[in-house]
Amino acid sequence: MNVIPCGSVATIAAPEKYFTGRVLQTPIIENDEPSRLRAVMVGFEPGARTAWHTHPLGQTLYVVSGAGRAQSWGLPIVELKAGDVVSFAPGEKHWHGAGPTTAMAHIAMHEALKGVHVDWMEKVDDEQFGA
Repeated sequence: MNVIPCGSVATIAAPEKYFTGRVLQTPIIENDEPSRLRAVMVGFEPGARTAWHTHPLGQTLYVVSGAGRAQSWGLPIVELKAGDVVSFAPGEKHWHGAGPTTAMAHIAMHEALKGVHVDWMEKVDDEQFGA
């Protein structure tokens, strides 16, 4: 058993290269191989969002608080709220984040394939976001 005491893992500002707006990330779990799972608590301030990206083995989000948005390439934006679970298939191009006027926090869970958890792409512009 391994207990990670609350407050013992630093929260960091998400890299501006992959996110728009203020986004904070607190790692939950990431172990060395053969484990492939990574889970992160991600908090988005209003208007903040990820860039377009994919995950080689898919991704699941559990919305913990607030209200936000997600979109898969070529599909309409979906509104999210606390308690919602969103799954993206392997290789599905998507983004997710807060709403224009609401904050949102989710737990993001995904697995690595040959050490790769995510493939980042272009940023979601304001028009795509629907601000």
